Amino acid sequence: MVVLVDIGNTNIVISVNDGDSFLDSFRIYSDQKKTGDEYFVIFQTLLRQSGLDFSSVDRVVLSSVVPNLTRAVAKILKRLFNTEPLIVTHDIEAGLNKSSIPQELGSDILSNLACAHNKYPDRCVLTMDFGTALTFSVVDEKGNVVGVAIAPGLITAVNSLFGNTAQLPQVELKIPDSSLGRNSCDSIRSGIMYGYAGLADAMIRKMEAELNVHLFVIATGGLSKTISPLIPRIDELDGLHTLKGLKLISDLNQKSF
Repeated sequence: MVVLVDIGNTNIVISVNDGDSFLDSFRIYSDQKKTGDEYFVIFQTLLRQSGLDFSSVDRVVLSSVVPNLTRAVAKILKRLFNTEPLIVTHDIEAGLNKSSIPQELGSDILSNLACAHNKYPDRCVLTMDFGTALTFSVVDEKGNVVGVAIAPGLITAVNSLFGNTAQLPQVELKIPDSSLGRNSCDSIRSGIMYGYAGLADAMIRKMEAELNVHLFVIATGGLSKTISPLIPRIDELDGLHTLKGLKLISDLNQKSF
């Protein structure tokens, strides 16, 4: 049994995999003000409620883009499962050309690229991750990390509007009926949803023109399902893509456990 933990700037995702499928997943808010003991209780309670036999876990993999939480969560995981978690870094085996990995590449993006190349080793693949940041990352058929583009995520953009304007409300994101809103909520939805769909389409076309190749496009992340109907170039929608990348990295580094 493998426990996979992905620490993002907004959420921490915990998932349990039995080798063939993902049995359960949990999403909790990333809060650097919480103590290690608080996180320990949260993790333990959620996993116990799922019916997990803690003694059946033989591997734990941790990806984190929040340095202040990495060490604390690693200690919690070791305490829960009595095994040293594998922390995703550029030095571990991910099925990619290590010399092509930029030094600043986030471990979540590394996981996305590892999974993309493993799924489609003969294709040049673009993964769009709709999280706190919207990331576009490309891996070619040789396993080279071609590059990454980063924009503010959809929720980040909405929160910026809400926090920096006096009269605009915070809204739930969904596709509006029209691009021309008749109230503040629909106007924001239009600008964000149709605007970001246009951004995604423009980035895909720009990257394809630069690389002179047709990209296979995978979408993942919290809002990928919500916005995907507006982006016809998406070839595959996979909310578990990053976690599958972590599971792959776990399998490729079994000797490290």
